[in-house]
Amino acid sequence: MTLRRFTARRSRVHGKGLFALQPIAAGDRLLEYKGEVTSWRRAAARQQSGDGHTFVFGLSNGRVIDGSRGGNSARFLNHACTPNCEAIEIGDRIFIHAVTAIEPGEELFIDYGLVVDGDVTDDIGKTYACHCGGPACRRSMLGGTATSA
Repeated sequence: MTLRRFTARRSRVHGKGLFALQPIAAGDRLLEYKGEVTSWRRAAARQQSGDGHTFVFGLSNGRVIDGSRGGNSARFLNHACTPNCEAIEIGDRIFIHAVTAIEPGEELFIDYGLVVDGDVTDDIGKTYACHCGGPACRRSMLGGTATSA
């Protein structure tokens, strides 16, 4: 019998999050980010939310994995400026690996490093504000950007 390693539940950071149920060692491959591989345009047309919550994971080839279509619990990974997990791209697939040891009950985080076209307006800054609360929080889910949100 295989014990579940994590579960999705309400997060203090944003909506639902993914939480460890078992100890996880640094370097462990945790899961694959699953969903439909599609174009940015198609995935953006599906987006209904203006609250910064997205299930779309960008690939280096310009396509995306849309976790809202055939996705798994990896879509509940929240952003933190100092994450305990990282995403590793292999072809059209994304695998989530632990970068630190994670104890049961801890939330799993990745750094979204989001990029937007054009200037980061106040509205965009507020939409993509980070709520991780870590000591190195840059206050934004946008890659390397600090906002006043």
